[in-house]
Amino acid sequence: MRYITFALAKGRLAHQTLEVLEKIGITCEEIKDKSSRKLIFVNEDLKLRFFLAKANDVPTYVEYGTADIGVVGKDTILEEGRKMYEVLDLGFGKCRMCVAGPESAKELLKHGELIRVATKYPNITKDYFYNKKHQTVEIIKLNGSIELAPIVGLSEVIVDIVETGSTLRENGLVVLEEICNISARMVVNEVSMKMEHERIAKIIQDLKTLYNN
Repeated sequence: MRYITFALAKGRLAHQTLEVLEKIGITCEEIKDKSSRKLIFVNEDLKLRFFLAKANDVPTYVEYGTADIGVVGKDTILEEGRKMYEVLDLGFGKCRMCVAGPESAKELLKHGELIRVATKYPNITKDYFYNKKHQTVEIIKLNGSIELAPIVGLSEVIVDIVETGSTLRENGLVVLEEICNISARMVVNEVSMKMEHERIAKIIQDLKTLYNN
């Protein structure tokens, strides 16, 4: 029997995923060892392997079949645009993808003016403004604190993930438009779904049963 490999987004998402998997009998003691320098963790009894990856890389590992199953935020799935099956909304890691900025920027969004938008998510931003709003914008990709951009005059608005909105409020910014809801999703490689259908379908079904109880 071959191993089924899970790629988990590092950090809080991975911890929450492992907690949920434990409830359906999928465990991996090795991965809990904080001092371990290992990159791949194995459960020999269940023939499962786990590795932690940067969120942006999880869809890549799944598309190319290096991982059969991945767990990552919907924001990453939309941004990376990889070919794979999205099979389950795990319901944790909830937040919203929003357009935010100073209150005064509301008018600029209403009238479809050419504005600059700073974001970590250029693909989501482009899709939203070009395909849904039909508004031409200049997209500026940033990697750090996106909230800084409108404050220092780099952009009129930002597109970013909003959890509580407290960071925005502290910096005099507000949510201007909501793009979509975000949460952790389970994704499956297209070939793995056929080759290991029985085992993967059982994992999905067990999780669905857990969520419906």
